[in-house]
Amino acid sequence: MQTKRKPKHPMAMYYLLVLGILLVLNIFVLPWISSQRVVKVDYGTFMKMTDEKDIGLVEVQSNQILFTDKEQTQVYKTGRMEDEGLVDRLYAAGAVFSSEIVEQASPFLTFLISWLVPIIIFMALGSYMRRKLNDKENGGNAMMFGGNMFGGNMFGGLGKSNAKVYVKSSDGIHFSDVAGEDEAKENLQEIVSYLHNPKKYQEIGASMPKGVLLVGPPGTGKTMLAKAVAGEANVPFFSMSGSEFVEMFVGMGASKVRDLFSQAKEKAPCIVFIDEIDAIGKKRDGQLSTNDEREQTLNQRLTEMDGFEGNNGVVILAATNRPESLDPALTRPGRFDRRVPVELPDLKGREEILKVHAKKIKIGDNVDFAKVARMAAGASGAELANIVNEAALRAVRDGRKFATKADLEESIEVVIAGYQKKNAILTTKEKLIVSYHEIGHALVAAMQTNSAPVTKITIIPRTSGALGYTMQVDEGNHYLMTKEELENKIATLTGGRAAEEIEFGYVTTGASNDIEQATKLARSMITRYGMSDNFDMVALETVTNQYLGGDTSLACSAETQSEIDRKVVELVRTQHEKAKKILTENKAKLDELAQHLYEKETITGEEFMQILGQ
Repeated sequence: MQTKRKPKHPMAMYYLLVLGILLVLNIFVLPWISSQRVVKVDYGTFMKMTDEKDIGLVEVQSNQILFTDKEQTQVYKTGRMEDEGLVDRLYAAGAVFSSEIVEQASPFLTFLISWLVPIIIFMALGSYMRRKLNDKENGGNAMMFGGNMFGGNMFGGLGKSNAKVYVKSSDGIHFSDVAGEDEAKENLQEIVSYLHNPKKYQEIGASMPKGVLLVGPPGTGKTMLAKAVAGEANVPFFSMSGSEFVEMFVGMGASKVRDLFSQAKEKAPCIVFIDEIDAIGKKRDGQLSTNDEREQTLNQRLTEMDGFEGNNGVVILAATNRPESLDPALTRPGRFDRRVPVELPDLKGREEILKVHAKKIKIGDNVDFAKVARMAAGASGAELANIVNEAALRAVRDGRKFATKADLEESIEVVIAGYQKKNAILTTKEKLIVSYHEIGHALVAAMQTNSAPVTKITIIPRTSGALGYTMQVDEGNHYLMTKEELENKIATLTGGRAAEEIEFGYVTTGASNDIEQATKLARSMITRYGMSDNFDMVALETVTNQYLGGDTSLACSAETQSEIDRKVVELVRTQHEKAKKILTENKAKLDELAQHLYEKETITGEEFMQILGQ
């Protein structure tokens, strides 16, 4: 998309000009005007006025004498001369000695020069530069300099919307450029259809949603979908982030909302896209009275969305990854009528996304995108784009003209575990321990049913801190997991520690990540999945921020929490014992596979299964 942006250096020139004018006025003009009000006289005139008692205030300085007439209407200045009886004569003449006779202009003139003239110049320059920018940007909708200080536009466009306007472009984003989100595209295609031909909806009495809320984890393509809607609809598209409404001065955010919606009404039919709307759309607190800037901005947005008349061709799109934090008044029907989930892509979606991004690079013919998509389970669209880019960068580092299957597979490992640590050299003992640890995971997984097959085992250290890892890849999509599958997964996680105990008789710190994952999974089985006989189908834990890591908090009594802890320990211990039993029964294979991994450092799933089946 092409974006009309406001040039920034005219704003800097504007402020520099105003600052320069203020400095000139206060440093040079005011002192010069002040100096013109003081009348310089000779010492004889001073003595004559003293004898005539026409002296008011007197200030004797080191090199001059300042004095006024009796009525203090005029300031005089004369040079200092040796005069021993001066003080007595002044006192006899009724003069008042003072240190407050200053060479200054009248208060009215000071106000005129210091305030009124700069303001007039400030407004004139702002108006002139605003006209220039308007001419240059063809009446653009970006933030402009304010010419009217009383309209909230002083100080460079405060209160004006700085929304970026995307227009039709031959290289713009379309729905064909967005893969893996078919349901979301189908929902948004209806918006595009309405903007193209509103009459067919009006004939039946249907009206389009005033607002569409895109929700989902980071990196799933919410902003890209909004741009694709603009590319397909071929209408003006206003784009703005929620944080851009937040201003230092209370009321400026609300002013920006009014200005944005005013522009949208003028350009209708059009689309207004607000990214990260949770920045100014959070639930309001329970205080009866508040002057919070964010709350005023939210209130103004609610008013503007309700103010639209039906079928006027203005559609509001917004994106957030924290939908639970939004104010209910914002998400109710009549404002954001439709919620479009933009979730992590499934297997087919990941394959399509990889193919879309692979078109941007040179890639070999032997690449199996379906296999790469299986290896990248749980990756978002942004992560998949990063995987393809990492593959291209690896090909360049190795001096090849195109990326290969090995490049893509390695780039997945880079995203999962980081780059290989070239300088990390394990001791012979440590390398053997890591070999047994990783084979312990793989062997426990292979000897259980309903467990994902092992595809790769390596003991090459990675920058994430992992000294090795075992990769398991499911053959297809799995939306449900049974209790047996979850228990097997916990047993697989404990297999590394179990192998260390069986072979060496002691344990190391290498299982820290395994312990964390096993404990988290066991706790979820008890508190969230209802897989404990003691608690049945009772939710003991709630999830917040499901799209931002899924933080959890317990919702039960202290006694129940203690019981949950005991059940978690019991569940993990049971699976740990199962893993040790499996490895003890297959000790010969454990030794053979660990020795093979020790020598090769990396083995594939096919090699592993071949040795296991011998």
